[in-house]
Amino acid sequence: MSIQTRRERERAERERLIVTAARELAESEGWDAVTTRRLAEEIEYSQPVLYSHFKGKDAIMAAVAVEGCAELAIELRAARTAASDPRQALTGIATAYSSFGERRPALYDAMFTHIVDLPFATPEAPAPLQEAFGELREAVLPFAGDDDVDVLTETLWSGLHGLLTLMRNGRLLGGHHEERLATLIKRFCG
Repeated sequence: MSIQTRRERERAERERLIVTAARELAESEGWDAVTTRRLAEEIEYSQPVLYSHFKGKDAIMAAVAVEGCAELAIELRAARTAASDPRQALTGIATAYSSFGERRPALYDAMFTHIVDLPFATPEAPAPLQEAFGELREAVLPFAGDDDVDVLTETLWSGLHGLLTLMRNGRLLGGHHEERLATLIKRFCG
């Protein structure tokens, strides 16, 4: 193994450590607790080491968001491919999406609530963002008809995000989340 290969591996391991520490801290104490100083303490490296990997908290949050989108894509793909028909696939991805956001609120916020420097809805979007959207798109495709499938997918995504966000923030009457998801899918499927 060359010295260059070892250094690249060590650099990747430090980046992984920084992102993991940020996720864990955000999940336990919220994103306000995630600072470069606090992360440096958590991973036992100096702040300049963090800055050699990321420009700051926003860049770390963007890395967390990309990682989260990769995880979401896997969960959506599993739900979609386990379904026996298009409606069941749409129901599955809606449930998986909602469950993901409920189980990982800080990760979900980094992905879809906080402002991060990531190009969404463009060809330049990182592959994990495109893959997560692609899984939603595949489930929507059978229902698109003459509608633009990307616009229709964005509409479903907006509905799912709105329901989840309003529920998490206590803006909707409690105990009706599954009913709301079922209503959205029923109306969406025509």
